[in-house]
Amino acid sequence: MKRSLGAKTIVYPTPVFVVGSFDKGDRPNVMTASWGGLCCSSPPCIAVALRKVTYSHGNITDRKAFTINIPSEAYLKEADYFGLVSGKDTDKFAAAKLTPIRSELVDAPYIKEFPFVLECKLIHTIEIGLHTQFIGEIMDIKAEESMLDEKGGLDIGKVKPFLFAPESRNYYGIGKYLGKAFSAGKEIQE
Repeated sequence: MKRSLGAKTIVYPTPVFVVGSFDKGDRPNVMTASWGGLCCSSPPCIAVALRKVTYSHGNITDRKAFTINIPSEAYLKEADYFGLVSGKDTDKFAAAKLTPIRSELVDAPYIKEFPFVLECKLIHTIEIGLHTQFIGEIMDIKAEESMLDEKGGLDIGKVKPFLFAPESRNYYGIGKYLGKAFSAGKEIQE
């Protein structure tokens, strides 16, 4: 029997995104966000929802661009830190000893040390209560060569992204391989 938990912000898996932007003074900033995910195949787009009071919200609104940096487990502390302090008052890159790289495609920075990044041009904003959902067209994805499989695609086992559990406020690594998508259910299909 299922028990009602009420209307809450719980869904699994919940990604850990580090959103990159430049402020009006051209200073790089990042913040951690988990309310987001892919939202369109063609053109390829990603959505991330940020509270209006965040420094990044104003940066993205002004610059019409952002990056989504995917941290590996090795950068859990840094990714968590990026959600604890405001970029308005703190140089988060210097504090975390990480390197901002200016995207050549969009007006936003990405994190050199993180295994892969999505460079996004802002194409839509949607006001949703406390948050604004920013929809970015993915202009490019950059990945460390060491994170690629033999066919040139990203290998999630090498990237080692981690997930956020909103209810308990914990982070978790990815689990074991379970099956092939668009194939495992074929025996039921027949």
